[in-house]
Amino acid sequence: MQRSTLVRGTAVTGAVAIALTLTSCAGSAAETAPSAADMEIGSVDLSADCPSTVVIQTDWNPEAEHGHLYELLKDDYTIDANTKAVSGPLMSDGEYTGVNVEIRAGGPAIGFQTVSAQMYQDDAITLGYISTDEAIQLSGTTPTKAVFAPLDISPTMVMWDPATYPDVKTVDDVKGALSANGGVWRYFDGSAYIEYLKSAGLADASILDGSYDGTPSNFVAAGGKDMQQGFASAEPYVHQNEVSAWGKPVDFALIHDAGWQTYQSSVSVKADKFDELSPCLTKLVPVLQKAGVEYYKDPSAANALILELVDQYATGWTYTQGVADYSVKTQVDLGLVGNGPDSTYGNFDESRFDDFFTKASKVYTDLGTPPAAGYTPADLYTNEFIDTSISF
Repeated sequence: MQRSTLVRGTAVTGAVAIALTLTSCAGSAAETAPSAADMEIGSVDLSADCPSTVVIQTDWNPEAEHGHLYELLKDDYTIDANTKAVSGPLMSDGEYTGVNVEIRAGGPAIGFQTVSAQMYQDDAITLGYISTDEAIQLSGTTPTKAVFAPLDISPTMVMWDPATYPDVKTVDDVKGALSANGGVWRYFDGSAYIEYLKSAGLADASILDGSYDGTPSNFVAAGGKDMQQGFASAEPYVHQNEVSAWGKPVDFALIHDAGWQTYQSSVSVKADKFDELSPCLTKLVPVLQKAGVEYYKDPSAANALILELVDQYATGWTYTQGVADYSVKTQVDLGLVGNGPDSTYGNFDESRFDDFFTKASKVYTDLGTPPAAGYTPADLYTNEFIDTSISF
């Protein structure tokens, strides 16, 4: 399961993010999208307020964490394997909304650059996956505003061999255990959460190794001595069932539970497009909420499309039915997706956002990349388009 430094929207710091900015893919799947001219528009009509094609840029290859987007497409879609995009009529509750949707892959498909950079390079992009830490870090250069949170809790975790570390249960236990055993925590160099953990005394240079390349090879070679970054909704299944050289369970702890509570892959707009898109977002965001609820009720159709896309895009990313099934179940079981502390799916918790903004601002200021002068949490997100009646 190959990943890169910007795995699924993991924010990187300073020069790393800049160095990864490459030329975006040309073309658009919307050019070959199925014609919806003869389709009857249902109870939600986006045609007067939204672009004729709503273009959504994701932060990684197609996967179950993105399932709510692929739920927007039904049987009538076109896949462009060259640009790594899929498009078709945007559907809600089985009805046509009057516009098309184009969902673009991220990661290798956009040269591993940040989604915010891609959005500012390509004005056709309507919405993009931007994690809160990325939005704070890049607020001075590529400012964005989040309007919908498909994931309530980030799946980012640290994992370990329970046979080697039977007493490790949380991130608080990791530092002492690794120090005593001479192991390291392997992570993607530049990950902002590592800087937070260092500032909180939960990690230091003696146990950290920023050489993680997205593959399981070094973890396996260490024979259980080392720990490693990953997604709780993928790697535990993969290592036990699809990495033959390991083939046994791993334990893990969510970084969220250590206090770094970013909103992963928040659906966001460019700050300078917010006012223009507001009439569209008023109608579109509830459609996105409903699609998420429907996906987790029955993910089979969207997951079948995800697997088809992975096969056709052929980026080197491996994704199986087993991983997709595990991901959906784990997202629900761990509360990675859900209503959060209230009864609404997809909204942002104000106190949590304020707390994270304070923590992340300090981390980025210490790293020399502070948020834009005068920025507040209100500049970075809004719940104004959320339909509070939509929930799991």
